Amino acid sequence: MTEQTLETGIEIFARLINQEAVKYQGEHTKLYEAYTQNGEIFDTVNKITKALNLEIYDYRGGLYLTPGESNHIFGYTNEELKEMIGLRLNRELFLCYFIIYHIITKFYTDSATYTYQEYVKIPEIVEAVDASFQSLSDRVETLTLTEVEEYSFEQMALAWDLPLLTNEDSSMIRAEKGSRAGMVKKTFQFLIRQGLFLEVEDRYYPTDRFSALIESYFESEQSRIYEIMTGGRDDAAY
Repeated sequence: MTEQTLETGIEIFARLINQEAVKYQGEHTKLYEAYTQNGEIFDTVNKITKALNLEIYDYRGGLYLTPGESNHIFGYTNEELKEMIGLRLNRELFLCYFIIYHIITKFYTDSATYTYQEYVKIPEIVEAVDASFQSLSDRVETLTLTEVEEYSFEQMALAWDLPLLTNEDSSMIRAEKGSRAGMVKKTFQFLIRQGLFLEVEDRYYPTDRFSALIESYFESEQSRIYEIMTGGRDDAAY
């Protein structure tokens, strides 16, 4: 490995860790080409990310970086997430995770199946979460849940026990914890700050960063929530 190779690899990593765009079309085109066309530079960057428990994804001509599982240095703790989203209780945070799960499944049923939906609106997500809690309530006796999982779903249901706040004008929905629609909007605002969604006239569009992370990560790290909601593995109702 030459000194130039190492320097280029470190520069690519530094750009990504500082949330700069490294894409085929953009300010750092040469860095993207170096990563994709030079095997030594590719290996250098991946060794750095692996050592720091980070994941790097190449999607539609762009590189994206995300913390690996249980990465407490580059990721967020539950307490940090609650502060960032504007929550106080753990059950509110778990509910936001549940809402994010339903946002994801509006676009992907699994990593290989994109639904071709361009955007979502808040009422769609409210309806999806409502339907899930109703389904869980109807199937509770057929599910194989650990004590912790059962308690977690109960806590999320309590956090979701809010006024519906039906309003034809979605622009009037406030990002607050006092309504179901408000909780969904609060969650979307967090995703927007993370560069995962864009809001245009009350429509929420996923970014390339969102698609890169989901397509590369959804299947390999498929969540326990997915198993329970789809009746997979031990939770199938026979």
